[in-house]
Amino acid sequence: LVRRLTDPFRRPAPEKPQRILIVKLAEQGATVVAYSALRRATEMVGRENVFFAVFAENRFIIDQLDLIPSENVVEIRTNTGIFALAGDLWRALRRFWKEDLDTSIDFEYYARASAIISYLSGASRRVGFHSFAGEASYRGDLMTHRLVFNPFLHAGQIFRFLVEAAAVPADSLPAMDTPRWDDEQPPMIQPSAEEIEEVKEIVRKVTNQEREPRLILLNANTGDLLPLRRWPRDRYVDLARRLLDLYPEVYVGLTGSPSEAAGAQELVDAIGSDRCVNFGGTTTLRQLLILYFLAELMVTNDSGPAHYSALAPIDVITLFGPETPAAFGSLSPRSHLFWAGLPCSPCIN
Repeated sequence: LVRRLTDPFRRPAPEKPQRILIVKLAEQGATVVAYSALRRATEMVGRENVFFAVFAENRFIIDQLDLIPSENVVEIRTNTGIFALAGDLWRALRRFWKEDLDTSIDFEYYARASAIISYLSGASRRVGFHSFAGEASYRGDLMTHRLVFNPFLHAGQIFRFLVEAAAVPADSLPAMDTPRWDDEQPPMIQPSAEEIEEVKEIVRKVTNQEREPRLILLNANTGDLLPLRRWPRDRYVDLARRLLDLYPEVYVGLTGSPSEAAGAQELVDAIGSDRCVNFGGTTTLRQLLILYFLAELMVTNDSGPAHYSALAPIDVITLFGPETPAAFGSLSPRSHLFWAGLPCSPCIN
């Protein structure tokens, strides 16, 4: 109702986007997958004219990709209470109004809050998914450039589709006469010698070795908000024991955020080997990326590390259960995907 009442008073959008806001609040792994779309947005209007709204805890990867100026990344905190969240939202909206944005692109598939933020940004051109006939989650009636969510496209293609749709007339959508785009991987980060030595010291300390041993990492996501995506705990225990038996010179390291450190330690205790150690909570996110430079292989659930490990030279085996790698698998040439093939896949929405 508010949109219908206020749209006549909004100034018309320019023929082509000039200043773009991208709303991608959650999931750092998805931000890596969106690399091609983000680069395309900077080509369209210049990197200084692209802005990015993100939850503060998910900002790290957008900075590592180095596509959008740091000062154009607008953070919203979610872990400091409802009043701080409301204050951050208000400050974010004031920043968007001040920047005089003409285009907002909502990268979220199902969230309703992101659609509201996209509308309240003041942009006259708003690109996002719309439920035309109940075929997708209802997200309000807030977009001007309305697209149909296609579960058969890879997420990277979906993000690129959203950006390209910003440059076509709204009345031509949801159809868009365009070919599929070449999938593009982000470049590896370039850690300094000091950073590498710092992480080597962490490895030596955690493994209690004078030199860094050969490493295989397991990312079991003990704190994952979607536990349905976890490979069962006892499978990780069995896998680690087999690896340790097969490769006597190798150490197995469990990784995880500080909130996952206790769960990772439980797995280490269950595995019961001096060559199995816990890296959970011992590194920053930047140091975790550098740890991937020092390890040979990681086995992980379908989660963020499966994607942002593409910024390092490590080989990654990703275990897909309820989701499908056709839509969410990393496109890195060092990515190796195993899929359970459940009939409902993708089973999470």
